[in-house]
Amino acid sequence: MSNITIEKKSEDAASRSLQVTVGVERVKQAEDKAVALYASRARLPGFRPGKAPVAIVRKRFDQAIKQAVLEDVIRESWETAQSEQGLKPISDPSVRNLKFEQGGPVEFELVVEVRPEIALARTGGFSLTRAVARVDDAAITEQLERMRERKANWLPVEGGKPAPGHMVRIEVAPIDGDKVGESNPHNIVLGQNQAVPDLEEKVMSLEPGQTVDADVRFPEDFPDEARRGQTRRVRVTLHEIKRQELPPLDDAFANEVGNFDTLAALKDAIRTDLARDAERNADAQVRSALISELVAANGVPAPHSLVHRWLHAYAHQFGISHEHGHNEDLEKFEAQFHDIAEAQVRRDLIIGAVVEKEKLQATEAEIDERIGALAAARGVSAGDLYGQLQKAGRLSELEHSITEDKAFTWLLSQSTVVEAKS
Repeated sequence: MSNITIEKKSEDAASRSLQVTVGVERVKQAEDKAVALYASRARLPGFRPGKAPVAIVRKRFDQAIKQAVLEDVIRESWETAQSEQGLKPISDPSVRNLKFEQGGPVEFELVVEVRPEIALARTGGFSLTRAVARVDDAAITEQLERMRERKANWLPVEGGKPAPGHMVRIEVAPIDGDKVGESNPHNIVLGQNQAVPDLEEKVMSLEPGQTVDADVRFPEDFPDEARRGQTRRVRVTLHEIKRQELPPLDDAFANEVGNFDTLAALKDAIRTDLARDAERNADAQVRSALISELVAANGVPAPHSLVHRWLHAYAHQFGISHEHGHNEDLEKFEAQFHDIAEAQVRRDLIIGAVVEKEKLQATEAEIDERIGALAAARGVSAGDLYGQLQKAGRLSELEHSITEDKAFTWLLSQSTVVEAKS
């Protein structure tokens, strides 16, 4: 009989808090095991290998033995908890309030996130509209203009003052009282919100080589909230003005951007790509609408612990640190992304529940088939691609994608999807 007792302290839809007590007898077994291990490996002066007295080994490796004991009893406690409590963990547990005194039991709290149980009351019978955006000539023209801008040359402008659309090379130095700070160079395109309006206005009053001291006010919607509405005095020097020269839209341009023989062929390719994007966007919108219907019909929760997990992931992606506590920037970030995190949690839970109930998890054969198709498209062997994905840790990502596709295929087959043109 195990000398480990586990009592449930608290729970919500997605977490469990368990109070664990490991009896003295079990702790002593773990300690004796750790002492024997270190005694067999110890290399202490004056003693042959493995012959050092136990008392000396205990004293010499006291902290390491204690750590080994804790790792042993915590590991077994976690295995026991999963078995006794029927847990479905979605992450490794955290250990809190650990108590371990020599000769006494080990006590601690195990906190673990678990997948909430979702009772699927309804998974079909919804009416959904799939609207594919029409690709018109204006969309193709817009895409062509973007391509021209990427291939444009910037040519020097001799004399005169800059205007919106011009690229300028400037230097800006802060002024504090009578002291002028270090100047910083900038290349900006005027009229594209790359600088505060007051600064652009001052730049457009200059000619190359001229300098002006001016007060610049930061607008109320400036990204750095600390500077909103503030006025700073700066010294601005204009060095150079350039204008954009777009390449002509002709067959030569088409050949340069994509090895197309004619401009008409390039336009056809753009139309095909935009049409493909429109189809993908329509599919994504149908999936999103379906998730909304499923979440509402099944009352899917968004447990705080899972929402916090997503907020933590988003903050990491945006380079916002949790290391120094709950700072003001983190609070604002979490407030901004809270609804997005909640929606992601509900989405994951409802899809997970459907996958489990209908047994839609991606199989090895399906994963191999997908890898084979991707490999053929890239002109590499399936074995090489598999190795690349494995090395990059992306096999689970591929498996997840296949599983989601299967889930949505099944779900959409249970509802009505009406095609519409927008």
